[in-house]
Amino acid sequence: MPSTESGDLSAVKRPADANPWPVLILLCISVVLSMTTWFSATAVTPELKTAWQLSDSVVAWLTNGVQIGFVTGALLASLVNLPDIVRLNRLMATASFLAAGTNVLLLLEPGPLGAVACRFATGMTLAAVYPPAMKLVSTWFVRNRGLALGAVVGALTLGSSMPHLFRTIAEHIDWRLVIGLSSTASLIAGLAFLLFAREGPYPFGKAVFNPRQIGKVLRDRNLFLVNVGYFGHMWELYAMWAWLLIFVRTAADGVLPPNVASLITFVAIAAGLIGCVAGGLLSDRFGRTATTAALMIVSGLCALLIGFAFSGPIWLIVLISIIWGIAIVGDSPLFSAAVTELADRDFVGTALSLQMGLGFALTVFVIWLMPHIAAWLGSWQWSFVILAPGPFIGAWAMMALRRSPAAVRLADGRR
Repeated sequence: MPSTESGDLSAVKRPADANPWPVLILLCISVVLSMTTWFSATAVTPELKTAWQLSDSVVAWLTNGVQIGFVTGALLASLVNLPDIVRLNRLMATASFLAAGTNVLLLLEPGPLGAVACRFATGMTLAAVYPPAMKLVSTWFVRNRGLALGAVVGALTLGSSMPHLFRTIAEHIDWRLVIGLSSTASLIAGLAFLLFAREGPYPFGKAVFNPRQIGKVLRDRNLFLVNVGYFGHMWELYAMWAWLLIFVRTAADGVLPPNVASLITFVAIAAGLIGCVAGGLLSDRFGRTATTAALMIVSGLCALLIGFAFSGPIWLIVLISIIWGIAIVGDSPLFSAAVTELADRDFVGTALSLQMGLGFALTVFVIWLMPHIAAWLGSWQWSFVILAPGPFIGAWAMMALRRSPAAVRLADGRR
């Protein structure tokens, strides 16, 4: 995650050969490839459930294992200040290689406990890819930082959706092919990070996680509102990503072949790339809080409405899913940007680590909750309604922040 700038970086003159855009493109492509391992098992849960005779609870933990691993890895990396000890490109390369290795272990069919352990290990390694990538790209951008961070989060989104694309190759796909392709993609990403990624001309100060500073973060009302918005966002995001395939397959049972349901899921999640880039551009121009609140309201409405399309027509499910996919993640980079702009420079690292750690921990509970809600309701039709309060509460928090005098520090006064 990006930290505060060391000194007045707006006054630093970029070297003539320091063009940030090729670096951003390279980073985004590499993040796409490495993040394919995040949802590799989730994309083939129907096949794994049948092949390994898994319960819905174990299936949920195949995704939750990654979430818990990511939280654990991110907090451990912050505690030892790993991104400041190891060069960022080497750190991300090593992590991508390890992610490929822990992901490919699923081909050994290690059983339910072994599979969850593999997913946990994969999540830990990805914690050394995504946050460092956010920090590295920020060393290249002072202006247009919202756009740049949006592009990186968009790359994460596209990478997370890629396994669903892999499994559309054939109607009856072998789950081993999806796992193999995602591991190969992560290996390629590691090589790209190692050989071509480099830090920019706007270095950052150390973003150290200090548990003693947690109280200061929690007592800061402005950061509290940002975090409420972020938690509302995370309440919804990964649960939608994890269970949309099951929702679509259930709704389209007997109407569409399984690979088409996977393609719909891929398009819906990958559409988030549009949301991330648009959110970054709009927030840089019109303000962080207004853009974030608008996206969250749209996202919450989609969570409420998609159940009405459950019985058809299919095109309506596709339309709502795509709009939801755009809105649900378009606000994601804006919360990190807001923390870097509002937090005291002495504890910005703690503020970012706390936000990310608690946010991803929250996703574990919601991902676990969703199949239980569906079982209680007797259908997946209205299960996504439980996600709607998150973005609506988040939108309220961001509008409350907009009224704060400190909001003028957001996006150079464009709050």
